[in-house]
Amino acid sequence: MLIRRLTPSDAAAFQALRLRGLQESPTAFSSSYEEECDRPLEVVAAKIAPEAGRAVFGAHDGDELVGLIGVGIDGGRKLAHKRIIWGMYVAPSHRGCGIGSHLMQQALEFAATIPGVRQVTLGVNAENAAARRLYESAGFEIYGLEPAALLVDGELHDEMWMIRKLDGKSGRDPRTS
Repeated sequence: MLIRRLTPSDAAAFQALRLRGLQESPTAFSSSYEEECDRPLEVVAAKIAPEAGRAVFGAHDGDELVGLIGVGIDGGRKLAHKRIIWGMYVAPSHRGCGIGSHLMQQALEFAATIPGVRQVTLGVNAENAAARRLYESAGFEIYGLEPAALLVDGELHDEMWMIRKLDGKSGRDPRTS
């Protein structure tokens, strides 16, 4: 298994796997298949192009891209101390092999190299116990719940928000511990 930072030349493979994930697990993503299926490859290539402070990593089994994770910038200057994990997906045929853990490790190692970044956040469907276990095993802690965060096929889904401090300290608010 090879995990590496994706480049614009990976756009077609990224888009194919991303669309597969959006179809297979629509409640796991805030985007939808319908929103992304007609996106031109040039736009996809720009989205995954290496840039300071953000990256997309892919897990490869031979020549096949089987897993994805993105590290994004959360906003402007006042939010530069944090990054957000997005688009985590592992093809069903490759689950249970530790690929998700390796992708997360790579993303966290990348985030830790960015000067001034102190924490990483992510959102996860509250019903996705397997993903929550993966994120908790990587040191993430729940800091909030957004009720009815997603509306998918007429059904509302809650989103759990998780944080991992990069300085080794707990993500919990000391005022509530």
